[in-house]
Amino acid sequence: MSTVIYPSPIFGPIHSRRLGVSLGVNLMPADGKICTFDCLYCECGFNADFRPKLKRPTREEVKVELAKVLQQRHGNHEPLDVITFAGNGEPTAHPDFKAIIEDTIDLRNRFFPEAKVSVLSNATMVYKPEVREALMMVDNNIQKLDTVDMEYIRRVDRPQQPSYDVKDVINYLKLFNGHVIIQTMFMCGDNTDNTSDKYILSWLEAMKEIKPQQVMVYTIDRETPDKLLRKASHETLDCIKARVEELGIACSASY
Repeated sequence: MSTVIYPSPIFGPIHSRRLGVSLGVNLMPADGKICTFDCLYCECGFNADFRPKLKRPTREEVKVELAKVLQQRHGNHEPLDVITFAGNGEPTAHPDFKAIIEDTIDLRNRFFPEAKVSVLSNATMVYKPEVREALMMVDNNIQKLDTVDMEYIRRVDRPQQPSYDVKDVINYLKLFNGHVIIQTMFMCGDNTDNTSDKYILSWLEAMKEIKPQQVMVYTIDRETPDKLLRKASHETLDCIKARVEELGIACSASY
């Protein structure tokens, strides 16, 4: 199985399809994966296959390493579009997430004031007030919502919290009052196709409720642990994008 386990706490920069030159911040251990989802399509593999032995990086470790990299890139006049919280699991699950965001914004302002701070999240921790407060501080608050069909979510996204309920997640996403970007993975395959009206219509209704500043629709780009998954076509993504735009919501498609 081909997987990507990212260095911690800083990796990259990488060239993101959606964000540009992106310096990654990984708040998970460097030797494995800790996530509140266990998605069939995750490039980092399944949770059970990559149990870490190391601990999460501390707030101070993240601050020191990020400062070092930003200072070096600034001194070398190397470009940077965005600092992105992603990596081997759910970044908002870190116990010091809010404080780390505050440190990151301070460092960004010092070295790369034009760069954005982004968080890629699966929205499982947005019920926590301190997590929502932190996400309101970042430029790109990117939250996953692949569907509103709980049966599909249990089968494909596989939340690790027994209490997970997508209706609750939608209500919490509404609390951002538009300061949120919804990211949705569309794909095909046996029992994993969420591109039909059965899934799209209710998902569009959720977009109308949440009123995000933008929607990002995308499909598989790297090898997945489940080998039966297939990319959604350009035509399919373009059609979904057009339907979102009909709601008056900006939408991008990554193929």
